[in-house]
Amino acid sequence: MSNLIPIKKNQTSNLLPLRRDRRFGTDGIRGPVDSTMDPLFVAKLGWAAGTVLLEEGITRVLIGKDTRISGYMLESALQAGFISSGMDVILLGPLPTPGVSFLANSNKQAGVVITASHNLFEDNGIKFFNKDGQKFSSELEKRIETKLTKEIESVNSINLGKATRMNDAQGRYIEFCKSNVTDLDLSGLSILLDCAHGATYSVAPKVFEELGATVSTVGTDPDGVNINQNCGPTNPEYIREEILKGDYHLGISFDGDGDRILMVSKTGKILDGDDLLYILSKDLNKESGVVGTLMTNKALQLYFKDMKINFCRADVGDKYVLQKLLEEGWLLGGEPSGHIICLDAAQTGDAIVAALKLLNNLKEVGFNVDESIGRFNKFPQTLINLSVNNPHKIILNDKFWSEVTHIESKLGEQGRVLIRPSGTEPLIRIMVESENEKDSEDYSNRLADIASKL
Repeated sequence: MSNLIPIKKNQTSNLLPLRRDRRFGTDGIRGPVDSTMDPLFVAKLGWAAGTVLLEEGITRVLIGKDTRISGYMLESALQAGFISSGMDVILLGPLPTPGVSFLANSNKQAGVVITASHNLFEDNGIKFFNKDGQKFSSELEKRIETKLTKEIESVNSINLGKATRMNDAQGRYIEFCKSNVTDLDLSGLSILLDCAHGATYSVAPKVFEELGATVSTVGTDPDGVNINQNCGPTNPEYIREEILKGDYHLGISFDGDGDRILMVSKTGKILDGDDLLYILSKDLNKESGVVGTLMTNKALQLYFKDMKINFCRADVGDKYVLQKLLEEGWLLGGEPSGHIICLDAAQTGDAIVAALKLLNNLKEVGFNVDESIGRFNKFPQTLINLSVNNPHKIILNDKFWSEVTHIESKLGEQGRVLIRPSGTEPLIRIMVESENEKDSEDYSNRLADIASKL
């Protein structure tokens, strides 16, 4: 006899479908405000996260945001969702993502940031931190996703959460940043800051001014729609041009939510995350090590090998860099995109803290970025994003993988091949790096040609 119970025509399941674009990615959930991140979904996300956090014994959540015009709308929606679950809410106002991480850790409360990081204003998203200031675990994210498939059940009125505001959130974060470099005097240093019209627009200039620097700024006039627009680390030529027009020792660029950084020398040399790890590693305890990602340049890996510095790669995403750092017991990690984690100071990528630590290192050479980077040169990389129907079919194809193996043998220690399927789109990412730029281009094009015919 069958154990299945037939569902009557008027009987519905208590599980609702959860769209793929509303599941957690490598860094929270994000997407267009007019579809993925609409206020109804964000309210439900707040309820789902609040319900799960209460099961973990967490009763209060801090909510910060960047400068997007949609932040006001989603802040109200997220607040309503958390309150309906019975969670108390503390509103922080505009604050960099690592600032929320710091306050979550120092207050032993959960933290949430309303941001789409380096995306333009049309997008927004939600990043979560646990009471230790670290990104949510995959297990916690899956539990929230399960809650999202159910109908909202608000608690009784007597058990609803309450909302308050922390008026000195920015001040607390500024003091935290400065506390990590107690012997850093920036008097006489002229810095240009690009704050991308984002969450660092108010705090970053104050941090460097209070340490004695002469600070000039661009990207500090947010209007809700200009965040990351033709500025920030995704548009490094902007600050480079400004540096070359002025009289500065160096320039620093932050992304919209303040967890990514790049630096520009007075001669216009742009330093990405790999370059910055190179500089920061000079003071590293040789018993420690550095965590990069699958995208970390092979030249940096070879440098670490020559210097007998431990190195390993994590999956792409700063949460995976952090996981590997904790596993290895190391303190420094990052990505070429500019996420730099200094675990002796912060529990997540913190662009301002990373900038201060870099300046602390650079003071030994008179803040001369060009001298500090020296002769370190990354291998040329060629990256091709190829639209295909089934990325995994290509990766498992014998002919394709035979060619990958052949190219890897040709490159040896002086190059690398990386093949990655996109997690969100029907794309295969083909990256080849080599000492020789032409080899990088030729080999990547050869692989793309084979893949396009499969």
